[in-house]
Amino acid sequence: MKNTFGNCVSVTLFGESHGKYIGAVLDGLSPGVRVDEASVARELEKRRPAGRISTTRVEADRFEIVSGVFEGMTTGTPIAVIIPNGDTKSSDYSRGLPRPGHADYTGFVKYHGFEDYRGGGHFSGRITAALVAVGAIVKGALASRGIIIGTHIARCAGVDDAPFSDISREIGILNEKTFAVLNEGAGERMRALIESAAAEGDSVGGVLETAVVGVPAGVGEPWFDTLEGVIAHAVFSVPAVKGIEFGAGFDAADMRGSECNDALSLSGGVVVTETNNSGGINGGISSGMPIVFRTAVKPTPSIFKPQKTVDILKHEEAVLELRGRHDPAVVHRARAVVDAVTAIAVADMLEERFGTDYFGETR
Repeated sequence: MKNTFGNCVSVTLFGESHGKYIGAVLDGLSPGVRVDEASVARELEKRRPAGRISTTRVEADRFEIVSGVFEGMTTGTPIAVIIPNGDTKSSDYSRGLPRPGHADYTGFVKYHGFEDYRGGGHFSGRITAALVAVGAIVKGALASRGIIIGTHIARCAGVDDAPFSDISREIGILNEKTFAVLNEGAGERMRALIESAAAEGDSVGGVLETAVVGVPAGVGEPWFDTLEGVIAHAVFSVPAVKGIEFGAGFDAADMRGSECNDALSLSGGVVVTETNNSGGINGGISSGMPIVFRTAVKPTPSIFKPQKTVDILKHEEAVLELRGRHDPAVVHRARAVVDAVTAIAVADMLEERFGTDYFGETR
């Protein structure tokens, strides 16, 4: 049962969508990292449902840090965060009819029918609240080293946002927004199309673009623990993520080498690249340039249209007509989760490179 990610900095998730609590244990983070609970609450707010473009299940997310933090600083021992569940309607769910696109069937097979199926159980996007909470602590540790992370909705329902241009400045802007776009006009069109899909009982997906600024050159391992490989591993843990590309990504396949290669130059005595088609990573190792990647988020599988399924208890074909409260899109909420897992992955690789005291203050 693999519910843990990371080596030097690791996170273990626990809980179910309709259980009493969800939570996470963050282990390995340096002692002496300042923990700002207000910043944790702000990150959770970015993930929370927002009006007609989200589910009507709204949890308070009143988190509690129950270990690993003393007098506002990390102690170096495991940090446990718990978040109670409250706004649940378990009667909307049944074991026998797996929802297409969800893990209902695969979870039934893996756990032999003993899984908590209510609201998706342990597979639910609800569990990502715990990831966001511990990810916020790690983001604070990264910021103390001048490393910042930000994500915008690059595309949703076929509408494109403006691309990154001045990344460091734009990350600051995005981190103050609930609906993270660089072009407000594009954001309004996205919202309208999400609402339109919801009115039809349907859903939409999108693409997130994430940037990490300030990671020093030389972080990452060749071959099996490449920096992009570790980030991708973490990002693919986020429900609804179906693809990831770094830098030019799949567009690089249509370039010539003369177009794709990032020429090296000096800026203030520091080696930089004049373009960033590699997304800040070469040979699995950071170049010192911004790490940039895009994540494909599928349409929410919970839709209010009749769908073919199989009654797995009676072993006969059936038609599912969904009940419950569901998001017509999750891309805008997944943004906070992608930031969180990216922070954990990057912090893990930084401690592997520079040691487990890398982030902490000393007395």
